[in-house]
Formats: sequence, structure tokens, C-alpha cells
Amino acid sequence: MKFTSTFFATTAAFVASVLASASATPLTRTTRTVFTPPVTYPHAGTVWFSGQTHNVTWDTSEAPSQITNKLGRILLRKDGVTTPLILAENFDILLGRIEVKVPLVVEGSDYQLNLFGDWGDFSPEFTIQGYGI
Repeated sequence: MKFTSTFFATTAAFVASVLASASATPLTRTTRTVFTPPVTYPHAGTVWFSGQTHNVTWDTSEAPSQITNKLGRILLRKDGVTTPLILAENFDILLGRIEVKVPLVVEGSDYQLNLFGDWGDFSPEFTIQGYGI
């Protein structure tokens, strides 16, 4: 019984010292800004063909100085659902443009691009035509 109470007291003292040292560390708050640049191309009425290469563009004129995530990613959306098709990734979101290759997909006029940096922004709907799929 004496061993148990000594062990408990030692463990409690250790835990208390760890908690005291953790709470003594000053906390600093970093201000981070979410940046969601609007997609400027493709725009409504744009027609892409499978296999072609296009420049996706977005407006960076209002980019804040502190951006949470500067790495961009572009995914394809169809009928309001984001697909797993990655058209581009790991690019600097402040570039304002990136070249992508149009994948072979079902033809439709309800495609959008989902541009991710900190947060996703959708392009207007546009058309992809292909090989009669």
C-alpha cells in the first residue's frame, strides 16, 4: 500500500509539472487570411474539347499579404458535383493562371472548375465536347 501511494504521489507530481510548464508557454495568435480568387476563364459560353490545352485564369488583384495556403489545385466539376479529376495541383495560387489539359469526359454543358487555394471557388458553367462520348 505504501508503494501504491508513493507511486501515485510521484505520478501526480510529474503530471502537475508537465501541465505547469505547458501552461507557462506564451500563446501567440497568428492572423491568417483565406484567399478565394474568382475564376476568370473559363467563363459562361466557353467550349473546350477533350485533349486540348487551355489556360485557366483567376483574379489575384485582391490577394492579401498573409495567405493560409498558397498551393493551388484545380478539380473538374460536373452537374454541381466535384469529381476526383485533378487538372492541376501544387502550383502557386498567386500566379493567376495555369495550363491544363482537358480530359476525355462525357460531353456536357454543365462543367465547372473548382479552384482551391485556401478555399474553393467555382468557375461559371462551360461546355466540354469530345470524341462523341
